Amino acid sequence: MTEDAATHEDAPADAETTPGFEELGITGPVLAAIKALGYETPSAIQRETIPLLLGGRDVLGTAQTGTGKTAAFALPILENLDLRQSKPQALVLAPTRELALQVAEAFEAYAAQMPGVHLLPVYGGQGYGVQLSALRRGVHIVVGTPGRIMDHLAKGTLDLSELKNLVLDEADEMLKMGFAEDVEQILAQTPEDKQVALFSATMPATIRRLAQQYLHDPEEISVKAKTTTNANITQRYLVVSYAQKVDALTRILEVENFEGMIVFVRTKNETETLAEKLRARGYSAAAINGDIPQPMRERTVGQLKDGKLDILVATDVAARGLDVERISHVVNFDIPTDTESYVHRIGRTGRAGRSGDAISFITPRERYLLKHIERATRQQPAQMQLPTTEDVNSTRLARFDDAITAALEETGRIEGFRDIIAHYVRHHDVPEADVAAALAVVAQGETPLLLDPENDALSAAVAADNRPPRTDRPDRAGGRDARDREPRTERRSRGDYTPYRIEVGRRHRVEPRQIVGALANEGGLGRDDFGAITIRPDFSIVELPANLDSSVLDRLRDTRISGRLIEIQRDTGRPNRGPRRDRDDRGRDDRGYGDRPRRDDRGYGDRPRRDDRPRDDRSTDARPPRKPRHKD
Repeated sequence: MTEDAATHEDAPADAETTPGFEELGITGPVLAAIKALGYETPSAIQRETIPLLLGGRDVLGTAQTGTGKTAAFALPILENLDLRQSKPQALVLAPTRELALQVAEAFEAYAAQMPGVHLLPVYGGQGYGVQLSALRRGVHIVVGTPGRIMDHLAKGTLDLSELKNLVLDEADEMLKMGFAEDVEQILAQTPEDKQVALFSATMPATIRRLAQQYLHDPEEISVKAKTTTNANITQRYLVVSYAQKVDALTRILEVENFEGMIVFVRTKNETETLAEKLRARGYSAAAINGDIPQPMRERTVGQLKDGKLDILVATDVAARGLDVERISHVVNFDIPTDTESYVHRIGRTGRAGRSGDAISFITPRERYLLKHIERATRQQPAQMQLPTTEDVNSTRLARFDDAITAALEETGRIEGFRDIIAHYVRHHDVPEADVAAALAVVAQGETPLLLDPENDALSAAVAADNRPPRTDRPDRAGGRDARDREPRTERRSRGDYTPYRIEVGRRHRVEPRQIVGALANEGGLGRDDFGAITIRPDFSIVELPANLDSSVLDRLRDTRISGRLIEIQRDTGRPNRGPRRDRDDRGRDDRGYGDRPRRDDRGYGDRPRRDDRPRDDRSTDARPPRKPRHKD
């Protein structure tokens, strides 16, 4: 490792002095694909990294999200790919499913002109059937989260024996989420002569140790992002879980005074799905993505310019070069992990000196991206509140008033209806006010005009997502960063949680951070969804929301922590005697006790013998257990 890391600021460079992608060694279909995407000048991280990776060197990169590092490692991998080999040649590890999907989509875009490249994203929450089928057919590149990769390795369904390239993306976030042991176990099961690229926004001691152990004489590179956004764009964000995004967007559309809007999503399929949902709710919306033919794309953009279309649902690639002055709002329905994409997206509004609004939906697990956006744009997005039912009702009443006012101005048509109303009043002896109310009911249809404030589950759900992490207590874990703290139990009342038992404990060397990371990644949970975590010698008790959806439990059934199946189930205070224990050929479980539980494995409510109780078996909060003072 070089002692002095080269530091570069990712600023626009002079095209005459900056080498192009050709000079860096990118050729053929990969070069054609990135040119088709509009890539012209390599970023600083790409200029420094691509030649090194093409030359076979290991790389240790300090780079913020948004410096273009995905292309920095993806382009060399594709350039050296051997399509004749069916076993995985490259593995990219990412901390979250969102980042894994984004990296996988970038690979697909860069390989667009390379027929026969097989890529597989592997992450929690997706069915195993799709992943297993793809692995059996043969995959060149795997992009995944550590937990699910470990699961496939334990099942023997992922063969890394022919691996040539390994990338650790956002390594510091991976370790903060408790994946350190999983990452090391994955690294240990890969060939010794592989090429490793490790990228991290920060370089703490744990990352240094990992690099020293698993990277061979790496070249160290440090790149700082320099990105700015238009000052006349107002940036806001709303913390909202994925399940509430469509309803939250609908509320915002009701109260925001927008002219034209682009809603950015992550995938092509999502553009069609979301556009259809918006049309079903009465909005003029259409989708554009990379699969839509150019004539149809041009026609759709023309409708947006002419005011015949109000909302465009798009992917990043489809929106490149889109310049419509009428766009007053941009909504990041799926927040990009690449700040360059973020800047490009929100730059679609605020054109020609006009003001613009950018609203980003951020799930509780994506809060860390706010820091990346702030550093890259040098602006701090303001947190917004979900419009209340009162806000929506006020807007609806105002529009109803406007509709009546507009109708009254059409005096010619009004006169004709006066006689009809008078005829009804004479023959039915009904006051005119009641007739007017009845006509309003007919005009409104089955949908109520006003929302019921007493039945507002959406606001309650979003309010829970928007509660900020506690920062008012001193750090008790030896100076760890506040973002690395374990969940606090004060966020909900005790009645909001239900205890669940998982079959990993202290003797499996599990810590609260590993539990939080695995369950959050596989089940799509946020940090606020965790209550107390109690780690026992052979199992652990995790408090999760009492209203936890059954689909979340289904996704967690096959989750592994430290390579062990967790077998999650509601805790009853009795030991789990289910049929899924890991047993040897003699019918005993891995503790050697058969079906008979150990004395200290009766359930977290039972007290073990006094002389068997470990001194650190007192965890009532989501903190790692204290270490004993003396070693035996």
